[in-house]
Amino acid sequence: MATTADMRSGLILKIDNNLYTVIEFGQNKTARAAAKVWAKLKGVDNSRTIEVTWNSGETIFPVRVEKKTYQYLYKDDTGYSFMDNETFEQITVAESMIDAPGFLKDGQEVSVLINGETDQPMGVELPDKIVLLVTYSEPGMKGDTATRTLKPATVETGATVNVPLFVNEGELIRVNTKTGEYVERVKE
Repeated sequence: MATTADMRSGLILKIDNNLYTVIEFGQNKTARAAAKVWAKLKGVDNSRTIEVTWNSGETIFPVRVEKKTYQYLYKDDTGYSFMDNETFEQITVAESMIDAPGFLKDGQEVSVLINGETDQPMGVELPDKIVLLVTYSEPGMKGDTATRTLKPATVETGATVNVPLFVNEGELIRVNTKTGEYVERVKE
């Protein structure tokens, strides 16, 4: 059994038959009362965000989660299809379970979170930063580096990313998948 002392960010807990990921947590200590542990939780199987408070040392119910590497194959009416790189087994996942579906490109490796109790996929995480080709952008001007002005650019996955004025069509850029922001230009 785990207690509130085992609390950490990223831990997945079962509360009222729903799964929640710990986003942040902390402790409140007062002089007269017992210490309390609070956590801000985001739903894994729903999109709710809740806050929960426990007495220090109270029992919590973490879920064993395995992280496996899968390869993105394609998208169809049933969802997004991925293949296990070791067993070549394929799974289909709903769009709501993917943290940044707009940045998925064919053949890309992702991490799939698997519930250890039910062997069902719980979510798909893309790498923090990926390299994408700019397929459309208004032409830039030489010397447009003095200001932090941004323009929209379409990348190979169809997503739109705001890029600096000097980025042109046909160039490779690195994008942060968590925020959807431009990071840097990539030289080939």
